[in-house]
Amino acid sequence: MKILSVVGARPQFVKLAAIADAAAQQGDVEHVIVHTGQHYDAAMSDVFFADLRIPAPDVNLSVGSGSHGRQTGAMLAGMDEVLEEHRPDWTLVYGDTNSTLAGTLSAVKMHRRVAHLEAGLRSFNRRMPEEHNRVLTDHAADLLLAPTEVARTHLAAEGLAERTLVTGDVMTDVCLRVADSVRGTALRLPGGIDPAQPFAVATIHRADNTDDPDRLRAIIASLQALDIPLALLAHPRLVARAQDAGIPLEGGAVHVGDPLAYPDLINAVQCARAVVTDSGGLQKEAYLLGTPCSTVRTETEWVETLDNDWNQLVTDPATLADSVMRPTPTAERPPHYGDGKASQRSVTALIERA
Repeated sequence: MKILSVVGARPQFVKLAAIADAAAQQGDVEHVIVHTGQHYDAAMSDVFFADLRIPAPDVNLSVGSGSHGRQTGAMLAGMDEVLEEHRPDWTLVYGDTNSTLAGTLSAVKMHRRVAHLEAGLRSFNRRMPEEHNRVLTDHAADLLLAPTEVARTHLAAEGLAERTLVTGDVMTDVCLRVADSVRGTALRLPGGIDPAQPFAVATIHRADNTDDPDRLRAIIASLQALDIPLALLAHPRLVARAQDAGIPLEGGAVHVGDPLAYPDLINAVQCARAVVTDSGGLQKEAYLLGTPCSTVRTETEWVETLDNDWNQLVTDPATLADSVMRPTPTAERPPHYGDGKASQRSVTALIERA
């Protein structure tokens, strides 16, 4: 049996690591990896393959950056030839990126079966391009691998129950394995932060937070006013938008650094006093690792993280500092995201339905 994975962005590489490992354990599975090049620089792409021990991509479309339409169109143009050559039993797409949508559309138009890993997530925010990508993918795919029961209910409400299988979350598999492997090792934090003292970790990259100069300025001001130092792991989009708006990121509590390799990020999060993010994956990783999270968004796909105050949605930047400095919850964190075997279940499901 042949599985063709289509990936292109940092969170997808983490999920791919789990799937690639599970596929390798099955002697009768050929796994072809297609990297669209959506994230194309070494810090956002190459280092993930090395650090997570993912096999090198069999195909790299090298589409690079661009508007949503141009980027997705370039992927579509490149995928036709790839699918004609490899003719997979399953095209496996991950999450909610332009790479996901392009891989799905290419495969269904060529009558190749599609499985969607991380199916059924919904923010119900139609302003997010990710919401359109995930909804369109779910309705086009043949098999929906849902990470949670909440995701299953979303799919059932849209008439997709018969295509749905709850597997757990493959990111849990990787996060817990990596956390164990790096526990007790040296932290890689921006200069000026004492890892022996309380600190926070932040990532900000979404358009809703970076493209409005006034909102971005307010977010940075709140972070700079924190009572503990904060490692701002600056996404290229954040750096570019801040420079365009004349907003200095460094200052006060904020210490700016480059995005970390995944093992270093997980190590920083599990040692941090708090996390600030607008990422989907990092909210969940903070929950898994027991670190309080403040999510600078109006909604979250990972609604389970909101239970017992482990995650808070922060819509007004003026309240961000209070959220970050809230006491660490003492309540339990139920295992909403699986037992660390989601990748094995996902690959088995593909084999059984080949």
